[in-house]
Amino acid sequence: MTYTQTLKAWDAINGAMGCVYAKVDGSVEEMFYVKDIEATITKKKSEIKVLGYVGTKTKATGWSGAGTMTMYYCTSYFREMMLEYANTGVDTYFDLYIENEDPSSEIGAQRIWLKRVNINTVNIGKLNTNSTELSETVEFTFDGVEILESFDDVEGE
Repeated sequence: MTYTQTLKAWDAINGAMGCVYAKVDGSVEEMFYVKDIEATITKKKSEIKVLGYVGTKTKATGWSGAGTMTMYYCTSYFREMMLEYANTGVDTYFDLYIENEDPSSEIGAQRIWLKRVNINTVNIGKLNTNSTELSETVEFTFDGVEILESFDDVEGE
């Protein structure tokens, strides 16, 4: 019989154990009101036709970064950014730092730095009679990223 290793349950990262910071014009804002954040890199590809092959091949030609943040509806921070652009044409670019650090895990922490983040959409006003707590989702793009600290290697049991 073959022995298969499995993930140690305590190494599954608790999604609530972490934090998000925004750095705007040198000022740092701890975004403890964020409920969920996800940032994704997508490759741009061109289709390439070649002689002697009836299929289509692809070649990576670039990338783009986009994400969403769902947060409690308790700050005007991003609405003010959007209104600055709407009223003056001056847009705001900032950095986001996303940290995963579950102290019960043995794989350590991961810290991601998203550079030149720009807001796409915000709710400018909101009410909901069926909700005891309001939340909103903000869409954004980014054009730079670094992994400042990686998780340690996962060891099975």
